[in-house]
Amino acid sequence: MTTNAGTSQVKRPRRTPAGAAVLREDVTEAIRAAVFAELAAVGYSRMSIEGIARRAGVGKTAVYRRWRSKLHLVLDLVSAVAVQGLPAPDTGSLEGDLRLLYEVTSRALRHPVAGQIIPDLQAEAARNPDIADAMQKALREGQQSVASGIVAAAVARAEIGEDVDIDLALDLISGPLYWRAVVVRGPKFPKGYLAGLARATAGALKAL
Repeated sequence: MTTNAGTSQVKRPRRTPAGAAVLREDVTEAIRAAVFAELAAVGYSRMSIEGIARRAGVGKTAVYRRWRSKLHLVLDLVSAVAVQGLPAPDTGSLEGDLRLLYEVTSRALRHPVAGQIIPDLQAEAARNPDIADAMQKALREGQQSVASGIVAAAVARAEIGEDVDIDLALDLISGPLYWRAVVVRGPKFPKGYLAGLARATAGALKAL
């Protein structure tokens, strides 16, 4: 209790201003998981805020408090892929780093949910430049940042030359696996495919 000009005043806890309620992280994560599930189940064009909220077990208001629309929600999730990235391989050799990268990436790309979501978002990207930009950024900043690290490590070990064409090297590293897993979407990789791809890519990089 304090006094001010003879008047007793009791200090009370400061209240959170109206409109500044804290967003619960567990609810946010539940909504994000629901978006992935909805995309896999019905695709972007048929996905709705109502369906997302129902799957997440929350009201529509909880979704709209975090994102203005389903477009902003999906753009946020796609962009988050770039932030999460992939683990940087550190096996001590260029071929070993490439093989580990391909193993991790192939598991992610061939996950049943990813296999349904990625082609659908690619189709939407052809019609929606905002989704196209977000997907390009996610793939570039996520995959290529790791690939750049592999190239830099190989240069430091003198496995490839310092004057290597970085853009061409990144295309060689990232292109084949995405073509096979995302575009062709063929059956399961045959035995030894990833090891062979790593060996061939390492040889190509050394020849640049």
